[in-house]
Amino acid sequence: MYLSNTKTIVFISGAFVSHFYWEEWITFFENKGYKVVAPPWLHKNDSAENLRKLNPCVKIGSITLFDLLCYYTEIIEKLPEKPILVGHSYGGLLVQLLVQKDLAEAGICINPFPPKGFTALKFSFYKNIIPFSFGIFSSKKTFILSFENWKNIFFNIESIKEQKTEYDKFIIPESKKALRNLFSKNAKINFRKKHVPLFFISCSEDQIISPKLVHWNFRKHRNLHSITCYKEFKNKNHFVIVQSESQEVAESVARWIEKVT
Repeated sequence: MYLSNTKTIVFISGAFVSHFYWEEWITFFENKGYKVVAPPWLHKNDSAENLRKLNPCVKIGSITLFDLLCYYTEIIEKLPEKPILVGHSYGGLLVQLLVQKDLAEAGICINPFPPKGFTALKFSFYKNIIPFSFGIFSSKKTFILSFENWKNIFFNIESIKEQKTEYDKFIIPESKKALRNLFSKNAKINFRKKHVPLFFISCSEDQIISPKLVHWNFRKHRNLHSITCYKEFKNKNHFVIVQSESQEVAESVARWIEKVT
């Protein structure tokens, strides 16, 4: 279905990976008639191979959640109208925060990092994130996700060959500060505030953001004045964007956008 009036979609990347992982989704939504942009994070506008060569990188190590919010706010405010935001992982949290700032027409959060605040459901998430972000015995401000963590936590249920291919293609250095900021006031959501339509997506095999945690996030955002939707996909992992059957998820997002915008 082609749109009679072209809307803009802004894809917001997650942590640990290059923004180039949106390539197939960009093509998919452009073929639907959307204008599409997928900006890299600050200081990450290069190939994954080149960024890995820079590790440890002072500029990437300086990135904070506040920096990212300012950066995406500036991008959005330069657009002719409020865009549809599609965020994955850490990008899903950024979508929630940007929606809270009234900067979107609608938001889609795919396996999103949760906002600030402890619940028992977040325990396994914190257990994985804290070692990445604090690194007590390391002075380095950036780190690269290990292949072991990638294949067991982020890109499980795929063949070793596929896991290695995608790891080499997309993994880049990450800022420890940006991950520590998940516990800061900048990651707080006012769940009582009226918001534009939000769509939360979880994946059954996600080992870092469980479907129960995504559903908790969805329920917290629900209120009488706002459209809030949820869907779980079976046999998909955290980095569903680059899974071979990710078009099923993209199709669901496209249908939802057509209904609510």
